[in-house]
Amino acid sequence: MSISTNSEVTEFCFEGRFLDFVIKDGYKLKGLLLGTADGEFYVKLAKHLRSVFDLRLPQGTWLQVVGTKQYNAKKDQVTLIAERIMAARSDLGKVEAKKPAKTQVILVCQKSDCMKRGGKALCQTLESELKNSGLEDNVIIKGTGCMKNCKAGPNLVMPDKTRYSKIKSVQVPTLVNKHFSGEIQKTSVDIVTQVPSYLVKAGNG
Repeated sequence: MSISTNSEVTEFCFEGRFLDFVIKDGYKLKGLLLGTADGEFYVKLAKHLRSVFDLRLPQGTWLQVVGTKQYNAKKDQVTLIAERIMAARSDLGKVEAKKPAKTQVILVCQKSDCMKRGGKALCQTLESELKNSGLEDNVIIKGTGCMKNCKAGPNLVMPDKTRYSKIKSVQVPTLVNKHFSGEIQKTSVDIVTQVPSYLVKAGNG
């Protein structure tokens, strides 16, 4: 692929402190904000990194980022795209100590429409059910911006990217069993043999 004379692509490798995630459309991980000696930078994540990145990464963690840097002379704009991200040597032990063995994230819309339609109660019930199932250290609930499906709120996205709409608190135990039955330490067999009609993937609203 040819590159315009107005742009230049080079490789980069630098270290910086993790400041925050950059989320688009309320739940799509796009990149990171890093603080370095030269200032704050936005680094886009390559597609293969977005689905595997640990959303419980502690703020302030030192990271080493390797990727490509594209400079657009016409716009005087630099775009950084991360291909590999590693803990900087000084933080290796610290990151390993804080990172759970199996961390999964449930994304719940926190915008006003979803909150009015039962989102607050949904979050509280999810927290309670995860605790009762012994999953509070392995699964976290992360609030997001609008998921573009307001009239069908509350909306949530499970760790396997299954999206649900119009979820009520009474449906939470079935959801948790459906998605985490293999991790719940119980002597009883998995009670989810058939998925009720309300537990269907929501369309792209």
